[in-house]
Amino acid sequence: MSQRTKPPFRADQVGSLLRSAPVKEARTKRLAGEITPVQLAAVEDAEIAKLVAKQEAIGLQAVTDGEFRRSWWHYDFLAGLDGVELVSVAQGLQFKGTQTKAEGLHVHGRIDFPADHPMIAHFRFLKSVAKAVPKMTIPSATALHFRGGRQAIDKQIYPEMEPFFADLGKAYGKAVKAFGEAGCSYLQLDEVVVAYLCDEAQRQMLRERGEDPDKLLHVYADLVNAACAGRTPGMTISMHLCRGNFRSTWMAQGGYERVADILFNGMNVDAYFMEYDSERAGGFEPLRFLPKGKHVVLGIMTSKTGALESKDQLKRRIDEAAKFAPLDQLCLSPQCGFASTEEGNLLAEEEQWAKLARCVEVAKEVWG
Repeated sequence: MSQRTKPPFRADQVGSLLRSAPVKEARTKRLAGEITPVQLAAVEDAEIAKLVAKQEAIGLQAVTDGEFRRSWWHYDFLAGLDGVELVSVAQGLQFKGTQTKAEGLHVHGRIDFPADHPMIAHFRFLKSVAKAVPKMTIPSATALHFRGGRQAIDKQIYPEMEPFFADLGKAYGKAVKAFGEAGCSYLQLDEVVVAYLCDEAQRQMLRERGEDPDKLLHVYADLVNAACAGRTPGMTISMHLCRGNFRSTWMAQGGYERVADILFNGMNVDAYFMEYDSERAGGFEPLRFLPKGKHVVLGIMTSKTGALESKDQLKRRIDEAAKFAPLDQLCLSPQCGFASTEEGNLLAEEEQWAKLARCVEVAKEVWG
């Protein structure tokens, strides 16, 4: 066994990090009209530079901008596509015990990826301040369809769904290529939807709105592969699977068994960040479908609470997973980011850093 010199790394991370106090303050001021977009960006730049240095100091080989410029893990990117807008909706997303702010997406025109999408510039800044590998995270294309379904897509623009999915896949292929041409060698698709297809309540919701969850799995696999078709030489594309992460709460449950074969053998990504911090994610048995050449990053450390997992606890879980997939194809990370939305999870910044440092420490002891 050995440490890895290319992504995913033995100690890795999903990407979002608790927003710092200066970023929160600046975003509040911007919403109130007290500072300009340029002034907000200057604060974000300074805080992201400090954030990257902190990640490098604890030994992470891949660093992110913590999604410090975003309100949501997904809406900010998707609303930047041609033909998509962020809108107010009747109610927010319902998590277990809490609800998000009432925003959603509406498809009002033909979907495309614009050459001036702001997140290309966001990546370039990250790359400019990083000594470690700069990792970019974007939502998977499936997020645009799953949440609102047919009702969120203008029927005059897309009378049928096949052209919608075709345009969305092409736009994502362009996006992946654009990040690659900007120097991105490590791109992550945040894919909550495939994990949601493991939850019977979510599947029933889809049936009630006229969708077949089993057919959707194949449609979504095609979307992922259309995105991966834009991969530039040397780029690693990972996929993060999650069952919901807002203010330390969750939305879905169910093991990976019913999606594992398509997930591992039908989607052209290189690595999978898999939520495994609670019984809601099921057992490690689905890892038996993992083919040679691909890697799974075990999300056995929770990002939802500040309680620090012991080294022995993490090592025991790695040993359990290694019964179903080779240890050399496994890595370690928290199960999700620490702030999928700007509100962040219910833990302190020092607890977040202690967890990431613990991942680095355990990875060195397990893989050498």
